[in-house]
Amino acid sequence: MMPALCIIGLTKYFGALCAVNDVSIDLLPGERRAILGPNGAGKTTLFNLIAGDFLPTHGSIHLFGEDIGKMPPHHRTRLGVSRTYQNSLLFKGLSVLENLFLSVRGVKPHRLSLLVPRSADPHLARAREWARQVGLAHKIDARVSELSHGEQRQLEVGMALAGGPRLLLLDEPAAGLSQAERPILTKMLRELPRTITILLIEHDMDVALQWAECVTVMHNGAAVFEGTPKEAASSPTIHALYLGDHDRNTRSSDSRT
Repeated sequence: MMPALCIIGLTKYFGALCAVNDVSIDLLPGERRAILGPNGAGKTTLFNLIAGDFLPTHGSIHLFGEDIGKMPPHHRTRLGVSRTYQNSLLFKGLSVLENLFLSVRGVKPHRLSLLVPRSADPHLARAREWARQVGLAHKIDARVSELSHGEQRQLEVGMALAGGPRLLLLDEPAAGLSQAERPILTKMLRELPRTITILLIEHDMDVALQWAECVTVMHNGAAVFEGTPKEAASSPTIHALYLGDHDRNTRSSDSRT
């Protein structure tokens, strides 16, 4: 089966700093993959490379067999790459429906039209459907500024989905959510259609391991682990990373060899 996303030897330098170091990942169509790692591990830089916000220093990125590594972000979006960010990027003065409508129209022809949509506009109908999909149908006419933080995160996922992506990149969607809001987000992500391949960055292992089918762990820009959530939960490497003694363990091991 052709991978939905194939990353080979992906490397990104900022001057002398290697932010992503020779990372290779294959995602099958419909896969749910989590990228874990402490702050500064290179997770968001990896997303920026996939989405086109940065160009790689070395390596290749293929989406369903097509080389997208040098394409600008808007071309990747039209091919089916969509993402969220750590900090919500929403039109807070507009309603939930208006935000979703703009996202639906954003990948369509004549997307810059200034005409007011008719009530029967199919893009409006699609926006209402995504509001229902992400649990915001009851808030469809509310201004975004009136939503709770958790509802804003749900809307951001909805906007990323509204363009009909084949690959969805979620950058810490649970960040800032309360303990009560996190199960709602996890349930919503589980119910997304399998036509969408999802790659998720998450700092919270509990959220990631409940949702993911496969886990990749990054440290100092490199991928240091890949396995199932069960394997990740029992991995000494991951426990060392999250307890902050990975480098010390590595140095101790090096000194014995």
